Amino acid sequence: MRTIRLGAGAGFSGDRIDPAVDLARNGEIDYLIFECLAERTIALAQQAKMRDPSQGYDPLLAERMLAVLPDCRRKGIRIITNMGAANPLAAAQKVRAVARQLGLAGLKIAAVMGDDVLDQVMAGDYSVMETDEPVQAFRDRLISANAYLGAGPILRALQEGADVVITGRASDPALFLAPLIHEFGWGKEDWTRLGRGILVGHLLECAGQITGGYFADPHYKDVPDLARLGMPIGEVSEDGTVVITKTPGSGGKVSAATCKEQLLYEIHDPRRYFQPDVVADFSNVTMEEIGPDRVRISGADGSPKTKLLKVSLGYVDSYVGEGQISYAGPGAVERGKLALRIIEERLRLTGLRCKEMRSELIGVDSILGGHLSSAAPMPAEVRARIAGRTESLEDAQRIAQEVDALYLNGPAGGGGVSKSAREIIGIVSTLIPEDVARTSVEMMES
Repeated sequence: MRTIRLGAGAGFSGDRIDPAVDLARNGEIDYLIFECLAERTIALAQQAKMRDPSQGYDPLLAERMLAVLPDCRRKGIRIITNMGAANPLAAAQKVRAVARQLGLAGLKIAAVMGDDVLDQVMAGDYSVMETDEPVQAFRDRLISANAYLGAGPILRALQEGADVVITGRASDPALFLAPLIHEFGWGKEDWTRLGRGILVGHLLECAGQITGGYFADPHYKDVPDLARLGMPIGEVSEDGTVVITKTPGSGGKVSAATCKEQLLYEIHDPRRYFQPDVVADFSNVTMEEIGPDRVRISGADGSPKTKLLKVSLGYVDSYVGEGQISYAGPGAVERGKLALRIIEERLRLTGLRCKEMRSELIGVDSILGGHLSSAAPMPAEVRARIAGRTESLEDAQRIAQEVDALYLNGPAGGGGVSKSAREIIGIVSTLIPEDVARTSVEMMES
């Protein structure tokens, strides 16, 4: 049975680049797919585009393309990525410039557009899924509205001969589903195979997470050679069965356990995993280890799509001021606690109003809280942290400055102060009919 080999070159915006080069060079893959967008990532990209219309795409786009394009061009590997973020057209133009810099003439690059639905959402009557508020209630603070597109426009780009496809916001598994539809000719209502393609995409979308990254726990779940963690490859058959493996000789591991953890990742109801192209059903998935670092996965299904698209709405929520300071040696914990009490009282004395406040000792109670941590032995060094959420940047800066003042106005032996004040982008969601998103594909050539 014919198989297509999909390589996952990235699982988030800041992922390593050298494992993707290894995939292109040694993975014998047909497609190299970079999944680099999170919910806040695209809202931040929209802000970057507002400041400079030529920006708004992934900051590592050029570096990644410089690294992988020569091998991909030589081997005929096609690239699909959502590194276009808020500006797929500018991203495609950047890839064309990189290709010209590398002397790769004739490279066809496609920009997929249409996920930016801010105008349509603001003109409609939609509700926020998390709060049931009208989207209009966020009108003055809304900075982005991006729909999770399905495989359709990526498929169109592949059919038009694109060597590199650059999208903005799309469903993560759709990046992997589109080449399977293109190569195998799956029908748009072949719900079973589409559901299996979504499973493939879901397993691969977080890249190194399925090869042992975010899995290792020494003495319980040991993973070899994590510093050289290899990216995964999905060997997909025409019926949608997939074998998950990785690049030969790379670090990490592929096992039933690593695959099961990824299967469950971010899944609320495995029987109804809503996607733009299909409602996938993972409830009868089976896994079989068929060799070293090789796991065969089958049994996914699907049912008709909802014809609705989820939209990620980014808005200016508030500001956060944060400061940290370290204490070490005898009495470090008590000095750290005193430092936090001083800051809390200073903020009361100065009348600074916070929407939310958090103070903690990193290494003592910052994750598990004071109750669960009370029986643990006290460390010889701590880092005191205090953060507050405010209505203005100026108030956030005042919190950070109060921590800085602890150098000469707080407990003995404090040092290593860090401070910051920043805008916080909040994320909520809504649903729109799929035909509200007007997609298009623009082709260009190096």
